Amino acid sequence: MAKRAFWAPGRVNLIGEYTDLVGGVVLPAALDLGIRVEVSPAAGISLRSDTFREDAVAAADGGEFSGSGWARYVAAVAQELALLGRPAVGIQGAITSTVPVGAGLSSSAALEVAVAVALCGVADFDLDPMLLAQAAQRAELRAVGVPCGIMDQAAAVLGRAGCALLLDTGSLEHQAVELPEDIAIVVIDSGVSRSLESSQYALRKHELEQALSGAGEPNDPLLARRRRHVETENARVRAVVEALRAKRVAELADLFRKGHESLRDDLEVTIPELDRLVELAYASGALAARMTGAGFGGAVVALARSGEASEVAARVVARYGPRGRSYVCRASGGARELG
Repeated sequence: MAKRAFWAPGRVNLIGEYTDLVGGVVLPAALDLGIRVEVSPAAGISLRSDTFREDAVAAADGGEFSGSGWARYVAAVAQELALLGRPAVGIQGAITSTVPVGAGLSSSAALEVAVAVALCGVADFDLDPMLLAQAAQRAELRAVGVPCGIMDQAAAVLGRAGCALLLDTGSLEHQAVELPEDIAIVVIDSGVSRSLESSQYALRKHELEQALSGAGEPNDPLLARRRRHVETENARVRAVVEALRAKRVAELADLFRKGHESLRDDLEVTIPELDRLVELAYASGALAARMTGAGFGGAVVALARSGEASEVAARVVARYGPRGRSYVCRASGGARELG
C-alpha cells in the first residue's frame, strides 16, 4: 500500500511565557522546522527514526508498548486517541525531524501532533483541531508526567503561514496575527539542553497556581514576583499584538526586553547563557529579542529584518561561541497531510 506523509511544525513563542499554565494569553508561531511521519496502515504501530535513534513499537491503540525516550510519546498519543474513539488502525514507517531537540522549540509537541494526524489520517478519523491538540497535550502528561499547557500543541495544529497565533489558553479563543513580511524569526540555541522532566518547570507551575489563587502567604515575596510576571506578561502579549497590527515594529524591542527581564527576575527561569544571547542579539542588530520556551537552557528568539537576519544570526553565534546554533525561520502552517 502506498505510503502517506504527515507533517507538524515546531513552534517558537514570540511572547507570553508560562502564562499558558494559568489560563493566560500567548503569542506563538508555528515554524518551518518540523517533524515528518511517512507511514502506511498496519496491524500495530511500528515507527523507526534515525533522528531519535530508537524504534517505537506498540499495539494500534497504544497498548503493549515497548521502548523509551521519544517512543513514549507515540504510545501515549495512540492511547489518548483510542479514548476518543479512533479505530484501532496501526501505522508502520519512519519519522524524520528538522526541529532541534532541547532548544525550546517544542519538538515533543511537534512529534505528538505529527503522530496524531497520521493515526487519524490512516483510520479516516476526523477530529476537531482543538480536540486533537488537547489529546496531544494529555499525551505529554501521560508519557513523561510534564504538566504542560496547551500552547505548544495548539500552535502545531492551528499555525498559519506568515502569522502568529494569539491564543487565550483559558477560553481557547484564538486568532491569527499577521507578521510583517519583511521580518524574519531568528532562533539562537544556547547549546544548553534541558529536559522539562528534570528542570523546575513543574515547580514554577505550582508556584504560579499558588500565586494566582491566593493560596500562599499573602505577603510572600516569591509568590508576589510570580504573580507580577503573569500579570505583566499578559499585558505585554496584548501590547505586542497591538504593535504588530499597527505595524509599529520599533515598539517590540522594549516589550521583548521587559519580557525577558521578567522571566529572569520575577520567574527566575533564565540562565546566564540566555541572558548573554539576548544582549548579543540586540548588539548585533536584532529588532527584538528574549528567552523563549521553558528556560533553564534552550534558546532565545529574535526578530530581524529579512535581508539582515542571516547576518544578525551569524554575528550572535560568532560572539557567543561554538555551542551556539542559529536558525532563520518563517511562520508556517499547522499540521497536515503532505501531498
